[in-house]
Amino acid sequence: MSDPRTNDPRINTFRRRLPGVVYGGDYNPEQWPREVWQEDVRLMRAANVRLVSLGIFSWAALEPADGRFDFSWLDEIMDLLWANGIHVDLATPNAAPPPWLATDFPEILSVDRQGVRHGIGSRGHFCPSSPVYRDRSLRIAGELAERYGNHPALAMWHLGNEYHSDCYCDLCDERFRGWLRERYGTLDELNHRWGTAFWSQRYGDWSQVHLPRPVRGWGNPSRELDFSRFTSDLLLELVTRERDLLHGITPDVPATTNFFGCRLTDSHRWAKELDVVAFDCYPDPGKPDSMAVAAFQYDLMRSLGGGRPWMLMEQAAGAVSQWKTNQVKQPGRMRLGSYQAVAHGSDAVMFFQWRASRQGQEKFHSAMLPHGGEKTRTWQEVKALGNELRAVDEVATARTRARVAIVWDWQNWWAVEGCAHPDNTFDYRDTVARHHRALWNSQVAVDVVTLDDDLSPYRVLVVPNHYLMARHHTAAVRKFVEDGGHLLVSYFSGIVDEDDRVVEGGYPGALREIIGAHVREFSPLPAGATVPVRAAPGPTPLDGFLATASAWQDDLETETARPLAVYREGHLAGGAALVEHELGRGRAVYVGTRLDDDALEALVRQVLDRAGVRPAHAAPRGVEVTERRTETSAYLFLLNHRQDKATVTLDRSGTDLLTGRRLQAGERLVLDAAGVAVVRSPPATPQGADRSSDDS
Repeated sequence: MSDPRTNDPRINTFRRRLPGVVYGGDYNPEQWPREVWQEDVRLMRAANVRLVSLGIFSWAALEPADGRFDFSWLDEIMDLLWANGIHVDLATPNAAPPPWLATDFPEILSVDRQGVRHGIGSRGHFCPSSPVYRDRSLRIAGELAERYGNHPALAMWHLGNEYHSDCYCDLCDERFRGWLRERYGTLDELNHRWGTAFWSQRYGDWSQVHLPRPVRGWGNPSRELDFSRFTSDLLLELVTRERDLLHGITPDVPATTNFFGCRLTDSHRWAKELDVVAFDCYPDPGKPDSMAVAAFQYDLMRSLGGGRPWMLMEQAAGAVSQWKTNQVKQPGRMRLGSYQAVAHGSDAVMFFQWRASRQGQEKFHSAMLPHGGEKTRTWQEVKALGNELRAVDEVATARTRARVAIVWDWQNWWAVEGCAHPDNTFDYRDTVARHHRALWNSQVAVDVVTLDDDLSPYRVLVVPNHYLMARHHTAAVRKFVEDGGHLLVSYFSGIVDEDDRVVEGGYPGALREIIGAHVREFSPLPAGATVPVRAAPGPTPLDGFLATASAWQDDLETETARPLAVYREGHLAGGAALVEHELGRGRAVYVGTRLDDDALEALVRQVLDRAGVRPAHAAPRGVEVTERRTETSAYLFLLNHRQDKATVTLDRSGTDLLTGRRLQAGERLVLDAAGVAVVRSPPATPQGADRSSDDS
């Protein structure tokens, strides 16, 4: 359970300067007069703030004209924060190029797909290929590193902010051609991989090859897929250039950037280039499944870290400002959501932002310190949480051991939503979140992986609608099953290879031998239409199974598999909807339709049971359970997402870190609505024993 990178000097710096669970948020002192700064640090100390992200959008304040720097205000605030025991996550301010840069060098501004060059007045408006932008952003990063590299307040580098800039200018067009030449070598190979024989697209010279721009009708999906790969790589190049510069000047200071669920950037690849993984999470209180989605995102971040620290870098203390209706977090729910991040492995609870802005686009976005000041409910909850978190400092560095993995892959996301398909309403993110929610409700720990990762630690692998699969992915899945793993894979998986080219041999070509069946025909259902599904006749592990199918039907023909459930009505009545196939020492279950949520959860539980995977602890519906472990302790998190009280019958003795109360095995622990308990016990507590729980 120890950190696998304890010999990494930058991880050691992180742990030394930021021990325990870090608390804080974005701080923008340049928006305020100096007299406010003293009040800020006083209140930060009252709330036990330990880290602030500083300078994220400060380029214009730090460099008011080309090559003329003004660090006087930053010197002052760095010293003031350190004098009050507050560390700094210092940003390179490249996310918002200043007006002088855009005016003097308009080519640094990004261009949209229609050829319109963006103006100033927002953020992320830069062309990632621009030599001037690259030069000036590296220059100011270097200036910051030279000036503050030895400052005692500096704990981390924050590279840019929420990278999401794509560009279609001539500079990016030229870079795209260079990227393609490096990837494919020859024009013949590119024509082959892009399938340019279709619609007379064959290229005869590299000068004819361009990034995607408006076309009449549908574009080439292979080109779109490669442009997505290129954009992610291009932005990552900006990150690694700054990282290398900063590491060269401050070799022991860790560097991160904040992910936020962006479709443009392959975070799985990016995370390997960062010392610490950071994430901005904004679940919508108006959506009933928002906390389940947050749990999926947190599991993803923990998995991306691979044992390195991960941080909840931004969340809202109350309401946000970007949705049509921005509901406030009800009393206790900000605290509950914060502990949810810690329960899923985060070693930080941070917010956007410290003090609510008086002007600008986000002035009605909540903050740790609202416009109403110290008398507001939000401030009182923020202050209480910051001081309470000290009680769980020892949880930092504790790890989560999962025996279940779910596959999420950016390249599949780009591909499956990038072409005309049988169902053009398909939402990959929602699909994976539904499958993860079934696991979340089953109270098991889940890692989020790609098929390029090592699958050997897992007993169960869930593969939701994985349309794009390379040959080595097929081999990895087959080995997982043959070695004794339990696979659950959903429809429209294994259809194309890495070039978005249909795998021959009948659907699903990449998985046909693994699932022991093939799909004769895709049969999407009209919007709103449903078909009942029941367990297949005869003895089956799904005896009594009833479900409602929607959106999609596969016309499945079993080969070496057996039916688990069948359609009850329609032109496929009596045909297999779910099949099971034994392969080697394991088994694969294939789901040929979109099951309703309850049926999907029942199926997931059946697969978990057969694999011998048990919940971390039994709990009533609506109480989330996770566990983090060190070599000396296990930490059981119980999070009540319900609107009423819930009772959990404990299977272990331990101490609730939040109350200091000693608890005994068999005791009925009552959780208030939005209540939290963190129970520390010896690590040898057996998992998978019979457990009970009751509603109260």
